[in-house]
Amino acid sequence: MKLHKTAVLAAAMLAGGLALADINVGVTVSATGPAASLGIPEKNTVALMPKTIAGQKVNYIVLDDASDTTAAVTNTRKLITESKVDVVLGSSTTPNSLAMIDVVSEAKVPMISMAASARIVEPVDAKKAWVFKTPQNDSMMSQAIADHMAANGIKTVAFIGFSDAYGEGYYQEFNKAAAAKNLQFVANERYARTDTSVTGQILKIMAAKPDAVLIVGSGTPAALPQKALKERGFAAKIYQSHGVANNDFLRVGGKDVEGTILPAGPVLVADQLPDSNPVKKSALAYIAAYEAAHGKGSVSTFGAHAWDTGLLLAAAIPEALKKAQPGTAEFRSALRDSIESIKGMPGAHGIFTMSKTDHLGLDNNGRVIVRIENGTWKYVP
Repeated sequence: MKLHKTAVLAAAMLAGGLALADINVGVTVSATGPAASLGIPEKNTVALMPKTIAGQKVNYIVLDDASDTTAAVTNTRKLITESKVDVVLGSSTTPNSLAMIDVVSEAKVPMISMAASARIVEPVDAKKAWVFKTPQNDSMMSQAIADHMAANGIKTVAFIGFSDAYGEGYYQEFNKAAAAKNLQFVANERYARTDTSVTGQILKIMAAKPDAVLIVGSGTPAALPQKALKERGFAAKIYQSHGVANNDFLRVGGKDVEGTILPAGPVLVADQLPDSNPVKKSALAYIAAYEAAHGKGSVSTFGAHAWDTGLLLAAAIPEALKKAQPGTAEFRSALRDSIESIKGMPGAHGIFTMSKTDHLGLDNNGRVIVRIENGTWKYVP
């Protein structure tokens, strides 16, 4: 009966020459501030997203939250109340994304984050039922780091990370992975994204004489501890998180980041992957689209997270349109349900299969190990 009513409504609208309202997509990214190296490629990628999906015009309203949590919340409220968006994409960082959850859940507007922490989508409770994300969980990447450390004879580890939700969440996940591999922590330090010196923290780490250091930051601020370690002659292995997987980090880090090991999304080294890799084709498709607009070598993993939000929307919107008209609460609810029902969708960073309990939907095909060699990214099989 419901299907019949939908068909009758659609037929009546077509006969009367009416069209559905535009689909409004709200976006808040960190295009300025400490996380700008994440937000800029994300903003650039949004400009490449389709302007029509399933025959419906799609409008993208893009705001800059300047890497600030309060601004991210303000942007989200503005997009929902003033622009009447059907979905929110963003933000670029974990603290911003976590702060936005209350706003979208209260308004019952689906949100797809471009930030890493598993806490953004786990557990899927009444609030997080409205929230999805595209970057790999910190738990996935922590496991990859711990596996690599154990396989390479590392026994003791020093940790230094952001003094915010990203750093703390990653520490908690890596702590579990490290314990399973019998890795011992000898130092645990923090610093702010806006700090210009980490001398005190690095002196403590050097005194602990670890076999390896794991630095957990994102964008260019993640280079600060590594440069400080190198200045003091630290010669052991250095690992970073997937928050540094872009060319700005290579530029700022220079020779000091040579030899760094990190987990990353497959798009970072897509051309080096074997043809049998199930993500290679979709990752190369994003690279081709981005580099056509911004030049060879311009692509970053962070822009690819934005691309995957667009792919999720392109897959979910046609189904939602069968149930309701854009601009309505019914459409927003149908869109949420459609995103949650996506199965086996190839993205730039992996194959997405969502469920009622998994609002990321990536498996281990969404991660690879990478080493920095001669100022470039090298795939480590």
